[in-house]
Amino acid sequence: MACDFTGGRVEACKESVGGLRNLYIANFNSAMYDALTLGSDDEITALGSAITTYKFELRGENNSFEETNENSRDNGTSFWTQSGAISLKVQDAASQKQLKLLSYGRPHVIIEDYNGNFRLAGAQNGVEFSVSTSTGSAMGDLNGYNITFEGKELSPSSFIDSAIMGDAAGFVIDTALMNA
Repeated sequence: MACDFTGGRVEACKESVGGLRNLYIANFNSAMYDALTLGSDDEITALGSAITTYKFELRGENNSFEETNENSRDNGTSFWTQSGAISLKVQDAASQKQLKLLSYGRPHVIIEDYNGNFRLAGAQNGVEFSVSTSTGSAMGDLNGYNITFEGKELSPSSFIDSAIMGDAAGFVIDTALMNA
């Protein structure tokens, strides 16, 4: 049967940490999903063509990514909600313009965690971004942007082989406008 699982898992060692290092965002490309090459563990090992991504450096502990599987026995459905929240420090005109455009689209998002893992959210349907601007009320409060994103997919976000990150035939990284 196609939904029978085929393995278990041992207790993992205490060698991983939480938190996000970077986000890479690519404009939505409907052909990308069908052109992905997946390895035996469903890890993305190649793309059909290069995809330009824009890097957002993240620091601090206000950045997160979660996935929730939702199932309905009555309806026979199962899907994954992929959601993230990030905080970008310092407001400026160039960032505001790009964040406005980001909120108008439904891009793909690559999440890089502090364990060196890369995962692709919104692979098939893209994600929706919401941006809020914060000036805070005290001198030590955030002056920047709080950003959330959410996508709904048939499968959980796929891990990406790190060899195709930054590769000319994989996810090409553009660091334009990283001046804040």
